[in-house]
Order: sequence, then C-alpha cells, then structure tokens
Amino acid sequence: MKIEIWSDYACPFCYIGKRRLEQALKKFPHRAQVEVNFKSFELDPNAPHDISQSIHEILASKYGMSVEEAKRTNEGMRQQAAEVGLTFNFDTLIPTNTFDAHRLTHFAKSNNKEAELTEKLLRAYFTESRHLGDREVLADIAQEAGLDREEVLKFLADETTLADEVRSDEQMAQQMGVRGVPFFVINQKYGISGAQPTETFLSALEKVWQEEQSGPVIQDLSGDNSQGGACADGSCDLPEQK
Repeated sequence: MKIEIWSDYACPFCYIGKRRLEQALKKFPHRAQVEVNFKSFELDPNAPHDISQSIHEILASKYGMSVEEAKRTNEGMRQQAAEVGLTFNFDTLIPTNTFDAHRLTHFAKSNNKEAELTEKLLRAYFTESRHLGDREVLADIAQEAGLDREEVLKFLADETTLADEVRSDEQMAQQMGVRGVPFFVINQKYGISGAQPTETFLSALEKVWQEEQSGPVIQDLSGDNSQGGACADGSCDLPEQK
C-alpha cells in the first residue's frame, strides 16, 4: 500500500495530520506493507525568505481579522497539536519561503532520508523556531537527519537543482484539484483531505487493505456477448451470425 502526502512546511495542519496518520499506522496491523512518500506543495510560492511580520500579523492580514483574533486562532491550533504530542510555538515562529526546504526533501529522498528530514524540518519550524529560509540552518537540520552538511550546502547553492521535482509535485496536485493541504492519496485512488482524526485514517487504511486482498473486480462491458467469439472448457463457440 502506498500513501502520498502533499504538504507544506508552513502548514500547521500538515504536521498535525502527519502525526494523526502515524498514530493510525501504529494501530494498523499491516504497517510493514505501507510505504509513505511526501510531495511538495507551497501555500505561498511568492513568500520572501525574510519576513518582518509575525505569524499572527500575517494571519490577521490574510483573513481580515485583528491580531488578537489571529492569536486565538493559533491558540486553537496549538491545542490540537498538543493533543497529538506536538509543541507549537507560534509566538517565536519564523515565517519564510519553503521552496528550498522542499528541494531539500527531494535531495533527502534520493539519499533514503526523506522521512527523517521531513519530521526534523516540521519540528524545526513549529517547535524550535528555526529559520527554514536560511540555507545554513537547512544544512544543519539536514546533518541532524544524517545527510552530509557540505553536500547539502553545495546542492542548495544551485537553485535549479531538483526545482523541477518540486514543480512536478505541485502540478500533479493541481491536476487532481488539490486546493489545500495536507492531502493524502492512498494507492493513487483514494483521497483524504485535511488533518482528519486518527480513526478516519485507520478506517481508510483498513478499507483499502481489504480491497487489495479481495483482488480486482472486473466489470463486464461486452454488452451482447453473443456477438463475441470465445473459447472455454476445451471448445470454441462461434459468434452468432446476423
């Protein structure tokens, strides 16, 4: 079974949804047969690397609310994060452009460190208040995930490297009609939008697993089968002549 997750490092519900899926996978008896891959999605591709506004001010400006209302909204997200064991520090969070972080994720994937890096980048952004728009910081995080720091810095210096892979993920999301993240796709067939409850993920996993075990169901589209010749049980029937 394959799960593809479209997400952005600047999306709090992506981290919450990731953790809820992981909780579901812990309860799923066939976890060893599940492959999880992460896909790139930028909520704001035009975001600058250095932003002077706080996340509260950005939220207030975007949705036409006061900063105090934005703080209350973020507090609600903080509480949801806490319910799955995550610590969100919105007051010190550093908003930034996430394109390099997505490129780095593809680099990590080619080095079999995608899962480790993804978790560390999300934790760095929401919990540790580290600047994901700073390539030195990204290199530090990559090293913590088991990658070579100097190789990462060299890779990040060329902005074109793996840029197409990021854009390809985003184009695929657009073709599927994905407008928000997180978005989960199971076996390229079933979609789950948003940070759904753990039970929803578990139910979906069980449904898809049962479907896989039952084998494909073939729908007969041949219509009037008297017009199609076929062979079975050692003999062949000619189609009726009209």
